Order: sequence, then C-alpha cells, then structure tokens
Amino acid sequence: MADLASSLPRRFPIFPLRGALLLPGGNLPLNIFEPRYLRMVRDAMQTDRVIGMIQPKTEDDPSPAPALYRTGCVGRISSLEETTDGRLLITLTGVCRFDVTEELEVATPYRQVEADFGRWRQDLYPALPPAELKAGLLGVLRAYFDRHGIEADWSTIDAAPLAGLVTSLCMICPFEAEEKQALLEAPDMGRQAELLIALMRMEALAEPGGSTLRH
Repeated sequence: MADLASSLPRRFPIFPLRGALLLPGGNLPLNIFEPRYLRMVRDAMQTDRVIGMIQPKTEDDPSPAPALYRTGCVGRISSLEETTDGRLLITLTGVCRFDVTEELEVATPYRQVEADFGRWRQDLYPALPPAELKAGLLGVLRAYFDRHGIEADWSTIDAAPLAGLVTSLCMICPFEAEEKQALLEAPDMGRQAELLIALMRMEALAEPGGSTLRH
C-alpha cells in the first residue's frame, strides 16, 4: 500500500457517482458506458491508472458539474475488460482518501481535481478495528440482511477478518448517500465499524415501511 501511495498524483480525474463508496483496500466494480468516462478510463490507463471516486452532494442537480463533497477516495484500476458493445468493466482498488483543494479548469470532458492526502495518511498504515466489535457487528448483521432480503454465506462471514468485513459492508450495503459519506469520513476503522453497527441497528429497529433517522 505504501508503494502505491508514494506514486499517487496530486491531480487526477474524478468519477462523481452518488451512492457509490470506495474505501482504502476495497474493490469497486464499475460498468463504464458514457463517452466522457470511457475516455477518462482510457486516459488513466495511459498514465498512472488513478481515478478518484467522489459523491455529488445532491441527487437531482441538473447542472453539468454538480457540487461535490469535499472528501473522496482515490483508487487504481486493477482490472479492465472491454465488452463487445464498447463498455469497459473495471475494478478500482482503493488506496487513500483525499480532500479536494481545487477543481481544475480542463479541456477534457471529465472533471479533474487537485487533492490533498495529508488528513488521511493513516490509510497507508491502517490500525485494525478492536476485535470485540465483531460480535456486535455480527449481532445486527443478520437482522439487517433479513430486512433487505440479502442472502449470505454465514460461515464465510464468521471467519472473515473484521477489517475486511467492515470495508466490504460499508461499500456494499444500501445506505443513503449521506450515510455512505459519513462512513467514508470516519477517522479510523474502529470509528467506521461503530458507525456501521449504529446504522444497521437503526435500520433493523425501524418500523416496516418507515425510515431510519437521517442526518
């Protein structure tokens, strides 16, 4: 991870996608079909293979460049496959979170930013979450999965390392965009795990047809 980070550029393209979460160490599959993002991926493959994932702040902003959250996560393209109909199926592997310092004026059809990694250096040497959190996580996970009709291989989940489990669940669970952003910006994996448990518990306890508390 440190070797990857040492070559991270300060300027890179971004893929604004609401509801998509990339975390350090996680793998995010993406189906690329818009012409501007096809070009972005091809350009990235010719340079350092780096793309930043970041969320727009609102869902229905009609502008061509909707306002973005300040914090995202940069990833490297770790796999790429081109389909017969011209789409690109890629996997981004998360490396480090970043804060946008400036959006650049560029001629490319995709957006680019200048970023600062200073606040997130711990992503390169992440501290493991406290082991005792796993029991609490598994305790709410069944109720959460049952509520959403998610099938799971529980023997695999029980045996999974807590760190990988937290990263995977944060990325794949259907949380609201604001909740995903809160998970992204949690200062460390321990706080991330605690927030994940709290979000699942609120969802599991919500009345059928109701909603959890949002902030």
